[in-house]
Amino acid sequence: MKKMLIVYYSWSNGNTAKIAAQLQRVAGADMERIETLHPYEGRYDDVVAQGQREVNSGFMPEIKALPYDPADYDVIAVGTPTWWYTMAPAVKSFLADHDFSGKQVILFQTHGGWPGHTLKDMEKACRGASFGPSLAVQFDSTGGSKLVTAVQDIDDWIEEVKQCL
Repeated sequence: MKKMLIVYYSWSNGNTAKIAAQLQRVAGADMERIETLHPYEGRYDDVVAQGQREVNSGFMPEIKALPYDPADYDVIAVGTPTWWYTMAPAVKSFLADHDFSGKQVILFQTHGGWPGHTLKDMEKACRGASFGPSLAVQFDSTGGSKLVTAVQDIDDWIEEVKQCL
């Protein structure tokens, strides 16, 4: 069986963390949350505005080192919330910091109705990777945690991911 690591970033409502935890429960993988060196603070609207500026400028925040080394794994699942039609800047930093040559990468995103080009951007950022099944999970558009994507679609994706192990 291949060794799997789940790495994700989740900020406001924890939707990406929920999907990562669901995958971990079924796949039995190690899991780690990406954390920025300087956490986002303030009201939701302030962080959204900051996120828009960062995405538009291509900013990549410094992130804390992970206790798990992705180089030690065969399969790496990477999850992100959608920030302004792409991956969160913290995920962009993580992907830029690692070489995925010889790794199979599983991508997943959460969004509030506007998935944008997140998964394509993530694929481009994973140097040397091959890719397994990806998933875009929609939650309600108000920034809440009400799931819109069918639970069965998530379960089916997790079963596909298990076939990669």
